[in-house]
Amino acid sequence: MSKKLLVLALVFVMAVPFFGASAQDGEDLPRIGFLPGVVDPFYQVMELGVNAAAADFGLEVVTQYPDTWGPTVQTPILDAMVARGDLDYIITAPVDREQMIAPLEAAIEAGIKIITVDTFVGDGDYVNGPVTFPLSYIGSDNVEGGRIAGHALAEALGGEGKVFIENTNVGVSTTEQRSQGFREAIAEYPGMEVVGEEYSLDDANTAAEQTAAVLQREPDLAGIFGVNVFSAQGAGNAVVNAGLGGAVQVIAFDATEFAIEQLREGVVTMVIAQKPFDMGYLAVEFAMADWRGVTSLPVRVPTGYAVITAENVDDPEIARFIYQVP
Repeated sequence: MSKKLLVLALVFVMAVPFFGASAQDGEDLPRIGFLPGVVDPFYQVMELGVNAAAADFGLEVVTQYPDTWGPTVQTPILDAMVARGDLDYIITAPVDREQMIAPLEAAIEAGIKIITVDTFVGDGDYVNGPVTFPLSYIGSDNVEGGRIAGHALAEALGGEGKVFIENTNVGVSTTEQRSQGFREAIAEYPGMEVVGEEYSLDDANTAAEQTAAVLQREPDLAGIFGVNVFSAQGAGNAVVNAGLGGAVQVIAFDATEFAIEQLREGVVTMVIAQKPFDMGYLAVEFAMADWRGVTSLPVRVPTGYAVITAENVDDPEIARFIYQVP
């Protein structure tokens, strides 16, 4: 993020009490659609943030979840939202950085403004990149998240050993960046090697099968990076089923309650928590600010991470970032 955008983001956050004020009597209010990537705890917590902000503003939100991850599932839902004819904004996590461009452009042509959360289209640079129509991209710095995971795993292994990446889907902006950051970090350790990367298509059972195969193929495997909810869950299950809990270190991206259980059991070394509630809340605030005429909204807002370990998991200031869905 540039210094200019960082300053704008900070100014906006300082101004949140103004934008967060409830609707005034007689104020015309926008209607917002929320289209996440798939049903999982991460997006369910994001929905809590969306709904909390909507309640503060007195807004109505239309939420639709795809059953599975992929453009062929998300696109018809997006098209149906556009066809309603009553939405002013759509907050969405595009499931493919290229294939979702055209469907989102159709929404723009229909007069709907787009805010992307968690994932992005194009290269995520909505000022100078190939795609500039979204109002903003609110989400984690995923390259940095991958680097955090890589350095944590390297430190846990003493800078020696073979490691494996359990990924999700080709073409997903966030997980590609996490893999990139992880590889960059591991490359700093001469005694370490990334021996493979698999794509589970957001299915924990597939991730477990792939990880089990790697454990057999690489009997001296020392560590695994699970890049999201399903990949980390599957990798952790495979390690436990192989009787290698604690022997093969796992870094889990996304702080699901299952990941935290594995952290307490010693299967997972570290859990990297994003801040999905903040993403959802800020996205609604941005929509409302735009509706009220604010023209200087930052086009990129990184929401940061909380790093959860066995040592700090019970600290209330850290535990609040665990993805807990009522």
